[in-house]
Amino acid sequence: MTEPYRLMINGGVLSPGELKYICEAAEYLGLDAISFGSRQDIIFPEEIDETKFSQFDKIQFVRPKQDGVENIASSYVSAEILPSTSWLTSDRYLYVLEQFKHNPKLRINVIDPKQRLVPLFTGNVNFIASEHEDYWYLYLRLPGWKKTKMYPALIYSWDMGKIELAIENILIEEPETIEMIFDLVSDAIDTNNRTVDKPLQVTFYPFPYYEGMNRIGPDRYWLGLYWRNNRYDIPFLKAMCDLCSENKIGKISITPWKSFIVKGIPLHSKLKWEKLLGKFGINVRHSMLEMNWHLPVNDKDALNLKKYLVTNFDQNDISTYGLTFGITNHNSDTYNFTSIVIEKNKMPEALGHFKIRDTYNLLYAKNFDPNTRQYIMHVQDVDMVELPGLLMELSQLYFEELGTEREDENVEAITKLVVEEDVYQCSDCLTIYNEVYGDNTQNIAPNTTFESLLDTYECSICEAPKSSFTKKVLVKHN
Repeated sequence: MTEPYRLMINGGVLSPGELKYICEAAEYLGLDAISFGSRQDIIFPEEIDETKFSQFDKIQFVRPKQDGVENIASSYVSAEILPSTSWLTSDRYLYVLEQFKHNPKLRINVIDPKQRLVPLFTGNVNFIASEHEDYWYLYLRLPGWKKTKMYPALIYSWDMGKIELAIENILIEEPETIEMIFDLVSDAIDTNNRTVDKPLQVTFYPFPYYEGMNRIGPDRYWLGLYWRNNRYDIPFLKAMCDLCSENKIGKISITPWKSFIVKGIPLHSKLKWEKLLGKFGINVRHSMLEMNWHLPVNDKDALNLKKYLVTNFDQNDISTYGLTFGITNHNSDTYNFTSIVIEKNKMPEALGHFKIRDTYNLLYAKNFDPNTRQYIMHVQDVDMVELPGLLMELSQLYFEELGTEREDENVEAITKLVVEEDVYQCSDCLTIYNEVYGDNTQNIAPNTTFESLLDTYECSICEAPKSSFTKKVLVKHN
């Protein structure tokens, strides 16, 4: 299966009735779960019978790379629950999103710059709210462009749909500059643009915690739900949609982090929601170590790598509060939007009977803020066993720099000191015992040598015996 079918969810927001209809369609097509995508769309994670599509005339089944249709992402999900631009209310989002009547060929973002949950610049066409009511900055990164460019005017809310469509229509002329785009759009349509009187300023905020039952005002709650395998069971979703309808909750919002949020849960119904979660065994307090990750869809290797790294973070009691992580492949066409990126390299040609191991690059956003759109190469071509220590190193760097600006803009040219240290790795599950950190899960103090551990010592993850550990050399780049 090269690409799963997706359902385009305009702005990542849909009604309980629409979600229940999608769940019923998925059941009819033989699925027991659905997934969410980083563009706030819905994914059918397994192959489905295309001959049955005609039974569901309200659903457009899409394979973006084949069909050329993209979803519109928005920060509607953050309205009323996170810091926001004063004029950009939930209703305003819905009015704006309603303008886009066509099937977009470009990735569109409609984003509030004061929130942190939804990335700003991951689209081809990025509308970013300004301080002027109903006016938006426009940042373009069209196919083939290496950098994001600011459109030289603020866009009026009710012109956004036709301006985006005009941009799609002029792509045939292969515009190379933002000035050329501006001239061609101005010739094609009438607009109510406004002069850009000051540059966009995006303040850095630590990434928010977005799970569990959280209070809004005196009598309302919002609920964030995250499942680590990104497979949301259909019976639970249908029961949740019914409870939404009972509570007169009109919208459900999908996040770019493979999770979703329900806003407006009334105080008197809080117990019913808690009973619903308990009935289906839903955990709503995952560790922050594992929530803020972006992984490719249906990539088991990436999921296993994430589990391995999170386990090492947890074992070493590392804080990653405010950081986000992404795992990507060398050939990915997705724009990075996390603080730290773990990039898997292309596998070289095999040489005879030798087994070639995967290697990775580590990059981090300037000031650890993905909205800078500048990524710094930290290390290249490192083995998986080296990643936990290097990521812990980056986490420490993040907290050291938090609240400060780098004076040296040429951070890529900083010379790195290479330090080697011995670690011991479980041959069964690849967990690392690092003498520097010890093993707090078994009350083994830092700086305890591996040789001094009792013969009864077992791997803290898979319980393999001490004899299963082999000595490795960990390369640290300082």
